[in-house]
Amino acid sequence: MTDRHHLLVRGGTFAAVGDGGDISGVRGGGSPDGLFVRDARHLSRWQLTVDGAVPEALAPVADGDTARCVLVPRGGRQEPPAYTLFREQAVADGAFVEALRVTSNRATPTTVRIAVTADADFADQFELRSDYRTYAKRGAVRTREILDDGVEFGYRRGEWRSCTTVTAEPAPDGVEETGTGARRLVWSLDLAPHGSAELALRVAARPHGAPRMPDVPPTPAAVNRELLELEGEFAEGVPFPTGWPELAAACARGLSDLAALQVPARGPDGEDLRVPAAGVPWFLTLLGRDALLTSLFALPYRPRPAAATLAALAATQATGTGTGPVAQPGKIVHEVRHGELAHFGQVPYGRYYGSVDATPLFLVLLGAYVERTGDVALARRLESHARAAIGWMLDHGGLTSRGYLVYRADEGGLANQNWKDSPGAICSAEGARPTGPVTAAGAQGYAYDALRRTAQLARTVWGDEVYAALLEQAAADLRDRFQRDFWMPEHSFPALALDGDGRHVDALASDAGHLLWSGLLDKEYGELVGRRLLAPDFFSGWGVRTLAAGQPAYHPLSYHRGSVWPHDNALICLGLARYGLHDEARTVAHALVDAATAAGHRLPEVIAGYGRETHAEPVPYPHACVRESRSAAAPLALLTAVGGA
Repeated sequence: MTDRHHLLVRGGTFAAVGDGGDISGVRGGGSPDGLFVRDARHLSRWQLTVDGAVPEALAPVADGDTARCVLVPRGGRQEPPAYTLFREQAVADGAFVEALRVTSNRATPTTVRIAVTADADFADQFELRSDYRTYAKRGAVRTREILDDGVEFGYRRGEWRSCTTVTAEPAPDGVEETGTGARRLVWSLDLAPHGSAELALRVAARPHGAPRMPDVPPTPAAVNRELLELEGEFAEGVPFPTGWPELAAACARGLSDLAALQVPARGPDGEDLRVPAAGVPWFLTLLGRDALLTSLFALPYRPRPAAATLAALAATQATGTGTGPVAQPGKIVHEVRHGELAHFGQVPYGRYYGSVDATPLFLVLLGAYVERTGDVALARRLESHARAAIGWMLDHGGLTSRGYLVYRADEGGLANQNWKDSPGAICSAEGARPTGPVTAAGAQGYAYDALRRTAQLARTVWGDEVYAALLEQAAADLRDRFQRDFWMPEHSFPALALDGDGRHVDALASDAGHLLWSGLLDKEYGELVGRRLLAPDFFSGWGVRTLAAGQPAYHPLSYHRGSVWPHDNALICLGLARYGLHDEARTVAHALVDAATAAGHRLPEVIAGYGRETHAEPVPYPHACVRESRSAAAPLALLTAVGGA
């Protein structure tokens, strides 16, 4: 990351620390620092000093599941460091643990004063974004209580309660006030000649609604063993390609990240589940579209995330118009948030339904899951949810009245409600935004696939031939309409969207590749689109750009107007293979694998759109999620599309 924050992730908890393992409490910027649980910052300051001074990093924190660094007192060439500090940190569910060892470099006995300044501001993640918004928190009270072995920070606002407990072994010699609300834990350690002393620090977070404090592992090493075991379970049995070691490494890295990104959720009967979170730092929560695509990519190798995701989304499916902003009966949730601002309705994302495509993707995954696993029990269990989702598509979604799935900008929420959901993402080639209700191309492909797959379930599992025939006819009609209304003959390419008057939103965009994945286009049209996506203005050498270069709307550092998204390219690759364009699919797959290899085998959320012919390494996108579930699963989709080629 460009601001030198290092992310440690486990389940619904993540920490962002600096090169020396400190947390400074910075607000705003590209990434927050701190310890976060369920959208709240439970540790906003964590700063180490030795004899009253901040040490410098001799060996800074490197990327990994455990943060390790080596620190020394500041000095010059003529003053060898008196001490060396070895710092190791890790996160577990609701917890942060640190092992600190200080070693004397002197031949005589000495005493060193170690201090750790800690604070918890309990800021909601939405307060820390660089969008210049502020939120009133009337009646909020913060408390600090000194413990025998540390300090407890508390927060309350009305019925909302949170706390963070910091303990240490050995217990600190004292806990000092700082004048800022933070507390300083101090130790005076006697060291023998060239001797060492160790401190174990543990932070336990109890967010609002948690029944109890978490079980905190004793050491970072214990956390790492647990995570390695979980990662091993995720990778077990996956047929990594022996002839393409770089793809094998990307798959292994992605599965490790997916293991760490599993967050708690509940199913329709209240059962405990683990589902893929969208990504860190800003989206360590259930996002419908992201979890569905991640599960689809992983399905041939790891079907369990798909079953959990389907159950969790069924449990949060809208049953009426009062269950959340832009909620409608049968609609699948876009985003679930657990923070204070969502709880008090100050942001609309507690359960937010501003997505036009999560509902059809839910049906696509359900059909694909049953086809892959033969688990008809889940299809029977979720039959009413699937029928409700179809009902939303036909009714509120717009298929019956307008012929397509349509969305309108949500004031206070998302202006765009397809996967390209930034404000200006749906645009003309000139960059103009459409007026009125928007009909995004990609969502129509998902709807087509959803209708066909649900028809198959109706016929083979639910025993409803009449319903199956109705859905198949709806799918066929949608395909005919789409190719009539969206095709731009002058470009031999489909429009990105239709505006409220049915006019083409004519930007040449990567969403056309999603139509290949869903099978919406006739073979002739599909082959034209597939080959066009590999033309130089689209294909950067690191992947297919979201918007073809050369259009006035294109920008290589725009979030959705010219960048390269790995999950977008994974869908394109699967679509190219579906239409028999195997050479093109291999070209895209090799580009993505090369991008992953250049970044330690990990694909970020998004990279810049600069071409490989002028940039020998992929240029990072400035605010990308480093660990993102769709990107983590993308190498598995490539493996499905092209094998080990």
